[in-house]
Amino acid sequence: MTRIVRRPVPAKLQWQLEQQGLHPLLARLYAARGVRHASELDYALSGLLPPVALKGAQDAARLLADALAAAARILIIADYDCDGATACALGIRALRLLAAGSGATVEYLVPDRFSLGYGLSPAIVDLAAQYQPDVLVTVDNGIASHAGVARAKALGIATLITDHHLPGDTLPEADCIVNPNQPGCEFPSKHLAGVGVMFYVMLALRAELRARGWFAARPEPNLAQLLDLVALGTVADVVKLDRNNRILVEQGLQRMRAGRLCAGIRALLQTAGREPRRLTSFDLGFVLGPRLNAAGRLADMRIGIECLLTDDPAQALAYAQTLDGLNRERRQIEADMQEQALALLERTDLDDTPPGLVLFEPDWHQGVVGILASRLKDRLHRPVFACARGENGELKGSGRSIPGLHLRDALDLISKRAPGLLLRFGGHAAAAGVTLLEKDFARFQRLFAEVAAELLDPADLARRLETDGALETGHYNLPTAQLLESQIWGQGFPAPLFADEFGIEQQRILKDKHLKLRLNKDGQIFEAIQFNFSTPPGQRARLAYRLGINEYNGTQAPQLLVEYIEPL
Repeated sequence: MTRIVRRPVPAKLQWQLEQQGLHPLLARLYAARGVRHASELDYALSGLLPPVALKGAQDAARLLADALAAAARILIIADYDCDGATACALGIRALRLLAAGSGATVEYLVPDRFSLGYGLSPAIVDLAAQYQPDVLVTVDNGIASHAGVARAKALGIATLITDHHLPGDTLPEADCIVNPNQPGCEFPSKHLAGVGVMFYVMLALRAELRARGWFAARPEPNLAQLLDLVALGTVADVVKLDRNNRILVEQGLQRMRAGRLCAGIRALLQTAGREPRRLTSFDLGFVLGPRLNAAGRLADMRIGIECLLTDDPAQALAYAQTLDGLNRERRQIEADMQEQALALLERTDLDDTPPGLVLFEPDWHQGVVGILASRLKDRLHRPVFACARGENGELKGSGRSIPGLHLRDALDLISKRAPGLLLRFGGHAAAAGVTLLEKDFARFQRLFAEVAAELLDPADLARRLETDGALETGHYNLPTAQLLESQIWGQGFPAPLFADEFGIEQQRILKDKHLKLRLNKDGQIFEAIQFNFSTPPGQRARLAYRLGINEYNGTQAPQLLVEYIEPL
């Protein structure tokens, strides 16, 4: 059952924001999201938190500055999702700009997720050693890579870990670690994505090189030119958009809308039929992100990284078209797996869905189980792990959770109750990964359901759809839709979702899956659409919806994007 609730709006706060010059609707929306002063919505670069506050950033800067001065070989160990790809591309671009004329070389290695797994493992270090690096730099991984760091040390290779994932009880013995979530780090924003951490390291490195007089012999690069990569990776990784992250995203979007974006992102937008000048944070998360992620899920993330690295428009377009094809293939695989998963749930004849689900089918694709878990979590409102076969009798599971259950903590509890059951696990509150033996699947399935039942309050299992209440009739127009679209929304700072009752004047189904509606409210007629609908609305319904823009034949008009229908 889904319960529509309204976000509380502190009336005094709303009034204060209006007095400070905010549009009345924005004042209401921002007050409900905890904004206390209009200055919090100033997204100038000068408002960024300084790199000096990030633990390890200064040490990392000195390590890398020494490496550049010594004409060393630097090898970035990338990750296979959009955050990892953008962090790698940013690191490559920034280090090559900063190293100009020094003789230092900067390359990257992205592991095959299916054969080498996640993080800086000993096997990846041995592979990296073939490049004869002096320094290994991880991006978006490495905080749990104790054995890999030890292997690198044994080979005489320095290691710099840049990551944002939650650490375990102990840290790897790397030469330097930069992670806002490591013990002792007082950086106020704990929500930097991997690309954000790498951007901060590059800012610190530039400051260190400036202090050393490095730029007397070469131009000092403007690292703001890399903010398109920062914005894309930050939104796509679904980290909380606190003010610091909103600054990074807004600055990146501004550059992209002005046409100052790398050839790869421009090509990805072209294949998706999007124009840079109308780019929104939604496009970063749901249009660009999935296309880059598809490479890591189905093929080789080097395709995505090379797309972001090339400055040749024709080459970028070729990479983008490959990524677009992979994303189409991923969507079909995902649809087939979701159909199998729902059939599997029906076969189990469950009267009541357990509080935590673990599902497995032998032919599921290892690169798509994370998306499948996310879709099932949204549909069932339960924490879900979806598993696929790995090698040597192992299962690789990817999980997604609902508010109320910290997924990594749940896995940690299972590992303590059943030592040896989980071969590897990691992640954070909303998403996590796990590796176990296939023969132990039923045991893990049972234990996860038990732990979820213990940790979740019964109220957590009832879906709450948090909305901003009704939208005033005078705001159902194109200027308001454009105003809302121009703002920065995302994880932890959700886009406006309104709720109200409407009469249904007309309804028809498009392409066998989308519901097109004509609505009536107080004599006004509104056009609406619900994608992939499941509930017919009847003659009158309560709708949860977003105010969007429908563009057809060059003409724009407001349109309600329906997310939920409750027939009345």
